[in-house]
Order: sequence, then C-alpha cells, then structure tokens
Amino acid sequence: MISDREFAIVVFGASGFTGQFVVREVARNCKGKFKWAVAGRSREKLEKVLQETKSELGYDTQDVGIITANVSDEDSLNAMCSKAQIILNCVGPYRFFGEPVVKAAVANSCHHLDVSGEPEFLEEMQFKYHDEAVKNGIHVIGTCGFDSIPADMGVVFAQENFPGELCHLESFLTMHSGPAGSAGHYGTYQSIIYGVASAREGNLGKLRSKLFPNPMPKFGPKLPRRRFVSYNKMMEKWCIPFLGADPSVVRRSQRHNVDSRDKKPVQYGAYVAMPSLLTILLFLFFGFFFALLCQFNKGKKLLEKMLTSSFSFQFQGAGYSERALKSGDLPAKPDGEIVTKVAGPEAGYVATPICLVQAAMVILEDTMPNSGGVLTPAAAFAGTSLIERLDEHGVKFSVIKCEADSAM
Repeated sequence: MISDREFAIVVFGASGFTGQFVVREVARNCKGKFKWAVAGRSREKLEKVLQETKSELGYDTQDVGIITANVSDEDSLNAMCSKAQIILNCVGPYRFFGEPVVKAAVANSCHHLDVSGEPEFLEEMQFKYHDEAVKNGIHVIGTCGFDSIPADMGVVFAQENFPGELCHLESFLTMHSGPAGSAGHYGTYQSIIYGVASAREGNLGKLRSKLFPNPMPKFGPKLPRRRFVSYNKMMEKWCIPFLGADPSVVRRSQRHNVDSRDKKPVQYGAYVAMPSLLTILLFLFFGFFFALLCQFNKGKKLLEKMLTSSFSFQFQGAGYSERALKSGDLPAKPDGEIVTKVAGPEAGYVATPICLVQAAMVILEDTMPNSGGVLTPAAAFAGTSLIERLDEHGVKFSVIKCEADSAM
C-alpha cells in the first residue's frame, strides 16, 4: 500500500532555486504530522539546505530523510519513488528533465506533483502515462505552483459561485511590484519562453490532435478574442495575452469536465494586465533579456528581489442564469455575469510553494474525488478542500460581483 511508504513527501531537487523554498514550506506544514525527505544529486548540498531551514525556521531537521537521486540514473529514481507517497518534483526545465521522474513515479505507484509551466511536457505526460496512472491509482498533476493553480482553481471558484452555467471566463493577471520595481515575474517569463518555443517547433499541435481527436463542444456564443494589446475598462488597465501554460491547463480541465463529469465547458481567455502601454513595452523588453539574466548569480539575485511583490487574478465571466436555463430557450446573449478575484503573495517563491504543498496535503489528508491519472489541478482537486486550504495560507479567493439576471 502506498500509505505504508517510508516518507509521505519527498522534495526532489531540494537544493535548487525553487526547491529550497518548497523545503521550507514542507517543514512548516509537516512538523509532527508526516515524515518527509529531501532528494537530489548532492548529499552535501541537501544537508546545507536542511541546515539553512533549521536556522531560518528553528525547525529540527534531524529526522528529515536525505535521498541521493539523479534524473540520469533510472535506478536511483525508482529507489526514491518506492520510498515515497508523493514526489514534489522541483527539477526543471521539465521538458528536458521531467519525464524520467514521472515514469519512475508511475511505475512505483507514487503520486507526482510538479510546478511545470510547459504545455508540451504536460500534455505529453498525459498522452503517455494517463492510463497507467489510473491503473495504479496515483495522481500525476502538473502546474501545481503559481502557474497555474490560481488560474485553474480560479475557474472552478467562479463556476461554483455563479448561480447558473458559465459560458465565458477571462482572467487578467496583475503583478504588484515591490521595491525592485519588477516588470514581471521569474516563473511567468520562464513559462512564456518554453511555451513559445514549443509552439514554434510545431510539436504541440500534433500532440493535441492525438490527445484530443474530437473538437471541444461549445456552450453559448463564441468568446470574442481580444487584440494583442487591448484596454480593460473595468480594471482600467492595458492587457496582452498570457503566453504561458494557463490557457492549455484550463482547456484540459474543461475537456475533463466534458468527458468525465458531463459538464458544460467554459470558454477561457488569459491575459496579463498592466497599468500603462509603457509598462507593457517594458515587460516585453525585459522578456528578451530574461534568459540571459538567469545565467548569472547577480541576475538571479535581482530576480529574487521580487520576493516582496504580490499577484492577483481578476476573473470576468458571463453565463446563463438558472432562470434562463429553466426556460429552455436561451437568449442570444448571456444574462448573467460574475467577477471574482484570486490574490496572493509573491508568485514564484512564496505562492508557488504554498500551492504545491497544499496540493500535496489534500492528497494526504482528503479523500480524492477521482481514481487517479495525469490530470490538471482543477480536474484533480475540484470538490476537495484545496481552495479553503489556499485561502488559509494567504492565497485568497473572493467574489467581487455576481449578477445572475443582468446582461454583460
């Protein structure tokens, strides 16, 4: 039985850039509840991370396990996964290093969560390993960090709070800068870089035709596509399309709703909202130099200064009220609207560990509503306590406006 494993959670890549923050969040949540371990290539670096965690949190790390494992060593990955209920995989980029860990987790009946924002990797893992994961009763869930739990679970929250059926939903991500005056966020740029790379290579379209051979059914009028640069009157902000994983993740969640839950799909659009056209230019300009900046320690330290910033998603949706649905004759335009918000602390190194660890805690402490598989966050966690847990840990979900009988 998976519950008989030596460790409830193993943080793989614990000494890496993101892994160190995840280790601290696991320490905050697992103390006195679950036995856990850190894993990576270098035992010396893992011991250093635990010592830093002890110094920062006053947490006694003596009982935390240490496992040496390497993505290029299949035997070490199998040994690691055989000891764990859940692997929190922090070793990226996932398109290069992710599959061996997923393969080992599925083969050893071990849950696998990661913080990937790379659509091609996520969808390829679903194509290759979903059936085996279902057979073994384990969950492989990608994008369990800032990209894209707030977006995917934000859609779930809007659907749950709208008295009727939503047909349209748009999300607008705003990054609130700290003293460093950041024009963006590390994880956002990383997701965009790999997402655009996959699109240019042309592999993603071929993969999707195999994964989803039938077109997604539509509910309600078609969601209009905004121009590349558009103005949101409600927010009084300028917007550009979000080129990361969120649209792919939400689309897969809606596909799951249609195929497995007999629910109507929501048409979704994702955008980044900024206060001015100048800010958009700076955002795009900074993106060109992002990859270079990440190669140097000084560049990484500059990115780390964003720790004092925060984020918010505003969701603006339209749908049909219960009254319209009962009438049997839907009007041409939706007769209801909802505006919701998901807001949290710094996205990359505060909110991401919170989202990842709370997702793991749901698997450990809740009864999951499905039998497993390679799933999106919403497909896995809708109907669980995840939103409530996130709310308790600083990622807040709220309804700003809901008018179920008025037109948009």
